[in-house]
Parts: sequence; C-alpha cells; structure tokens
Amino acid sequence: MLNFNDYLDNQEAINEGVYDKNIFKAFFLAGGPGSGKSWVSARTLMGQGMKVINSDDGFENYAKKVGLELKMTNMSAFQTKQKNFLRTRAKRGTMSMHQHAIDGRLGMIMDSTARDTARIEAEAQSMRYLGYDTYMVFVNTTLEVALKRNELRPRSVPEPIVINSHRQIQKNIPKLRAIFGSKNFVEVDNSVEAEDVNIKVYKEIQKLVRSKPSSPMAQAWINNELAKKRR
Repeated sequence: MLNFNDYLDNQEAINEGVYDKNIFKAFFLAGGPGSGKSWVSARTLMGQGMKVINSDDGFENYAKKVGLELKMTNMSAFQTKQKNFLRTRAKRGTMSMHQHAIDGRLGMIMDSTARDTARIEAEAQSMRYLGYDTYMVFVNTTLEVALKRNELRPRSVPEPIVINSHRQIQKNIPKLRAIFGSKNFVEVDNSVEAEDVNIKVYKEIQKLVRSKPSSPMAQAWINNELAKKRR
C-alpha cells in the first residue's frame, strides 16, 4: 500500500492510471480509537497496491520531524497550536494525494472514524458518480478493549473522547451498512486480535478486489484511456 510518507517521497508512484489493478475500487476503512484498524488493515488489505488516504499518517510524519509528542493529553498551549498547524498541513497533503489518485481512478483505502456518516455518505456518492465501486471495512471492538488499546498507543487520545466516539460509532453501524449495502459492508470483530478472523476477512476482501468495475461509466473511462494510448 502506498501511504502518505511514500507519496511525499515519490509522487510518480501513483500514476499507474488505467493499468492499476485496483482501478475504480474505493475501500472506506472505519472504526473508533483503539479498534485496531491499522492492525486489521495490515493483515487484510496489505499487498493489494491501493493508495492509503489517511491524514493521520501525514500528521505523525510531521510531528516526528519536529519532535512533537504524539499523545494528546496534558499538552501546553504552544504544543496544541503546533499540533493544529501540523494537522492542517497533513490534511492539505492528503487532499492532494486523494485528488491525484482520483485523477487516475486508482484504487484507494480511505481511513475514517465513522462518526460523521453524512460526510462518508457524501464521499461515497461522489466516488460512485465517477464510476467507483465503494466498500466499507468496519473494524469493531468492545469499549473495554478500545480503552486498553488506546492507553498503549503512541498517539493516544483522552479517555472521554474514546468513550463518546465508541458510543456514537455503535449507533452509526446500521446507517453505514445502508450506505454501502450488505454485500459491500464487511464488519470485523477485532475485540480479540486473531489471525483466523483476519484470514476470513482477507478472503472476503479478495473477492471484492478481484471483481471487475461494475459501473458502465468506469468501463467507458477505461476504454477511452486505452484508446488514447494506442494512438
């Protein structure tokens, strides 16, 4: 998977365009703090060659360069100001990467927390308008496990945020399933990090990845791009 740091080093790597094997595939990866999205993603989506759209990668990259502590608790006013500046900078970089990927209709993984269903629905609809097939991999866990994992994360968040986020996301599951449809919605119970669970999810995702783009608009775009290259 091409992440934010890879993009900074080599922007040409996202120019596969019509030859991208994951063309017109958009996977929305969702889950709250401490759900283990990164752990699940590394074991189910790694090696697919999709572009990871996640501003957190960029933020961590910038924060490490300036020596900013990643834990979000007990921050001074200066550290908070610095964090907000770097977060904004990372989001701008991620937006640029996202646009480059869309221009080439490349396959991508869009990381989110699943709290803002309206934003996710709008993004999914805009991708479908371009001809993308959209999917969601939802990583779930119990609140107890989420709190424990959050404590161990380098980039932890205050406990009340984890609790409120978990409650809101649980309420959003039916809405998210409706947005993507049951066939395109893969829920992972990651309360216990088990490889057998990931193998099952990996197989489900493989079926989705290997399927041909379903939109006539996508096929028309591919045919047009191939015709250009034959001229």
